[in-house]
Amino acid sequence: MKPILTINGGSSSIKFAMFDADKPLRRILDGSIDRIGLPDAVWRVKGADAADNVSRSVAAPDHAAAVGLLMDWIKEHNGREALAAVGHRVVHGGPTYSKPRRITSEIIDELRRLSPLDPEHLPAEILLIEAFRSRFPTLPQVACFDTAFHHDLPRVAQLLPIPRRYEAQGVRRHGFHGLSYAFLIEELARLAGTEAAQGRIILAHLGNGASLAAVRDGKPVDTSMGFTPTAGVPMSTRSGDLDPGLVAYLARTENMSAQQFDEMVNSRSGLLGVSETSSDMRDLLDREAQDVRAAEAVALFCYQVKKWIGAFAAALGGLDTLVFAGGIGENAPLIRARICDSLGFLQIQIEDERNAANEGVISTTAGGVTVRVIHTDEEQMITRSVLSILTRANAPQTDSG
Repeated sequence: MKPILTINGGSSSIKFAMFDADKPLRRILDGSIDRIGLPDAVWRVKGADAADNVSRSVAAPDHAAAVGLLMDWIKEHNGREALAAVGHRVVHGGPTYSKPRRITSEIIDELRRLSPLDPEHLPAEILLIEAFRSRFPTLPQVACFDTAFHHDLPRVAQLLPIPRRYEAQGVRRHGFHGLSYAFLIEELARLAGTEAAQGRIILAHLGNGASLAAVRDGKPVDTSMGFTPTAGVPMSTRSGDLDPGLVAYLARTENMSAQQFDEMVNSRSGLLGVSETSSDMRDLLDREAQDVRAAEAVALFCYQVKKWIGAFAAALGGLDTLVFAGGIGENAPLIRARICDSLGFLQIQIEDERNAANEGVISTTAGGVTVRVIHTDEEQMITRSVLSILTRANAPQTDSG
């Protein structure tokens, strides 16, 4: 089969990957266009072939220009214009979409209708989809929704305690990082068996964006992100949960508009806001001994993640497995250790040497909870979904009568 391309469009970047769709799936390359809208935008590609390894400055004043660069590269790069399909990570599927869907004009119209739910991501994602439809009109495209994993949260976990009439507009707890969580559950089943994957599990996806999910019997029970990806724990530049009264306070004292507040809590808060120096956990760990602001940012992050683990253990009625994933979760032993410190009452005990080595299982044999580090792979999850849809579409039809 021809390769499958995955695309993850952010507010200032486009990340992409290419997979050989034969079994087992093989990643051919990864790439990105970063700092879109700034004069120093960067194009990067990393692959097994030395000719694929590129890093250079490009002109990408907006997403339209950036996707044009990507499509030109597809067209020209060693004949790889022959793709089987494109899979898009679509951050928000609203209350409508609970599984990946082959993209049609009707789905694009529905995504436009859902755009007010996520004005930071959906417009750019729609632009990417339409650009590929225009340039490669016969190429199948598949939307993989980051909210889909949480679509059937228990009713009590969906509800927001505001007037009920807003629910009809899609205002509910949606949850995000669903592609990562779906992959982690499948990977846990592969590594530890079906019984472990059906147990009481907390998944901690800790990266630039960070959230946790509680899962039981393979199904989501709760998640820290809510109506938007800004909710939950503090992140690199997102605030996480805040007192809603802060909106009115800043409007009174600083004449801050709703748009300015939204920009502040998404782009200037979290680790960056508290430290006043960096949104990168690695920088903060390097500086914490000399800079109290960096130390407090790290401490706040660990404290809030610890609180969510305790809350989700209560929601699950106990805990069998804790999984760390994401850039921080997979690569920061010190953060994992601080989060798990004092969680012995939940039978969480970390073995220091295993943790320092980033081993797959980092808990002690005495602890009742298995603590794992699993590398998440949203791109592979997208590719699997695309392949499943293509396989169903090409399957021979049989008479039902």
